[in-house]
Amino acid sequence: MSYRKYLVMAGVTLFSAIGDTFLSRGMKELGKVSLNHVPHVILAISNPWVAIGIVFLIAFFSCYAAALSWADLTYVLPASSIGYVILALIAKYGLHEHISTARWIGIGLISMGVGVVAGGPELTNRHDHSERREEPAEPVCVGGSR
Repeated sequence: MSYRKYLVMAGVTLFSAIGDTFLSRGMKELGKVSLNHVPHVILAISNPWVAIGIVFLIAFFSCYAAALSWADLTYVLPASSIGYVILALIAKYGLHEHISTARWIGIGLISMGVGVVAGGPELTNRHDHSERREEPAEPVCVGGSR
């Protein structure tokens, strides 16, 4: 995997965890929001924490789409799951949430699974030789440079 691909995967992992954290903080400030009151849901976007979270999640989506352009879903999704570990650490120390022992065990299992997946190929070899697959351009996500 190239340096740029590692950066894209890091972007997927970090942007998701950071975006979810900001979104959580903003929504906790707003209190309960019901989908039965669409104006309240739309108004939630005006909260700065929610807005910043959305920006990070858009960056996550851009990196995620870039990663899927050169790797299999079965590689990208599990490899990006290391974000759950980062998210748990941010939630515990940044948002001061309690994380039970069972959740820490689950996070450990996810980490082991990420290790298994990361050791495999990023793209499955195709047995159909009638279509020749061209190498995709180097991935770039929001904020990335060429």
